[in-house]
Order: sequence, then structure tokens, then C-alpha cells
Amino acid sequence: MPTILKIGPYRFYFFSREESRVHIHVSCADGEAKFWLEPDIELATNYKLSRMQLKQIEQLIEEYCDDFKNAWNNHFKPGS
Repeated sequence: MPTILKIGPYRFYFFSREESRVHIHVSCADGEAKFWLEPDIELATNYKLSRMQLKQIEQLIEEYCDDFKNAWNNHFKPGS
């Protein structure tokens, strides 16, 4: 479960053995969520996070989306 970024109360990560569609998980003390990164940034699941938190998280994902995709591609590249 590589952690890609920690910023403020949020930890962004993905699981090594999960579905192949590019996405990112985020968690904090209040709950957790999963966002698709492709084809567009979209909330996939939410557990206990408020609308305000989800808005903050989505803004961070927009800002760091290329970093998340690069980390995903490097982790899942063939031969890894």
C-alpha cells in the first residue's frame, strides 16, 4: 500500500493488488474515499467524509494528479 502523498490531514495511497483502473485512495481521521483518476477525476466511494472535505480532497487531487498517475504507472509498470 504505497503512500504517494501526505498533505495536511490527508494520506493519498493505492493498494498494490487492486483493480487496474487508475485511482487513488485518501484517508484521514474522519474517514476515507476513493477517486478515479481516469478518464476524469471522479468520486468512486466515500466513507464518512463531509462534502467540504471531499471538495478539499478533489482540489488536491487536481493539483497532484500527474504525480499520482506517474506513481501508479511506475508501480504497475510491466516487469515490476
